[in-house]
Amino acid sequence: MSAAAPDDPPLQAPPGSALRPVQRRRGHGEHRYDDHVAEEVPVAFVYNDLPFAVMMATPADLEDFALGFAISEGIVADAGQARIENVGHLLEGVEIRLRIPGHRAQALERRRRSLSGRSGCGICGSELLEAALRRPDAVGPGVTIAERALYAALRQLREGQALNARTGATHAAGWADADGRILLLREDVGRHNALDKLIGAMLRGSHDPQAGFAVVTSRASYEMAMKAAGAGIALLAAISAPTALAISLAERADLTLIGFAREDGYAVYTHPHRIDAGDRAPA
Repeated sequence: MSAAAPDDPPLQAPPGSALRPVQRRRGHGEHRYDDHVAEEVPVAFVYNDLPFAVMMATPADLEDFALGFAISEGIVADAGQARIENVGHLLEGVEIRLRIPGHRAQALERRRRSLSGRSGCGICGSELLEAALRRPDAVGPGVTIAERALYAALRQLREGQALNARTGATHAAGWADADGRILLLREDVGRHNALDKLIGAMLRGSHDPQAGFAVVTSRASYEMAMKAAGAGIALLAAISAPTALAISLAERADLTLIGFAREDGYAVYTHPHRIDAGDRAPA
């Protein structure tokens, strides 16, 4: 987190962050300054004029978020079925209005009636187990990557987290090509939201989900694996641990799931054939 000296010009908060006064105390000293903190606001998704969900999210890359959420939650089958009509910044938060085909709206209304509440994840509040534990189709063959590509992507992911560098409060999701070059990176206070934003950015930028892999700065929960597989991503690497349910889903969906991915090692839980361990020297 950055601090401004008393004579410095006023700081400007980048998108997704805000400036708030803080008293930093160390030992017997005290320093007062304006600190960069991550923003967290309610983001409401409205489909065909009917509200569906409110997510707590960082108010940046919102069109990516809206499209990625619609795909990863199975609300639409492809990007062409979701049209963003308006992104409204209200006093209470952000409202994103989308238009989807009539048959999709009817299915969504039936699903909405099965939800008693909703928080920062896609399955919270589900009353029906079948609504909570969706099963994505098997992913395609994807790519085979060298270990050095995974290490390179992890390093670039860490270096590219501009918002987290200022606030220390956001997760990131990155999309890398087969050589480990990060092509897209999105950040959010919520790990699910960061992945949704990444998926939306991939769709809007016409990135082939079979041509690379995703890396995330979080644990690999069931929902993270579900969102990746639902978007057609064949390899997901998380810097923390997976859950047992995420491993089960990844096994069924033919998703290569990597946990504890660091720049000096990793653990492969499912479908290791997409990792070429022939060259173990980190990039």
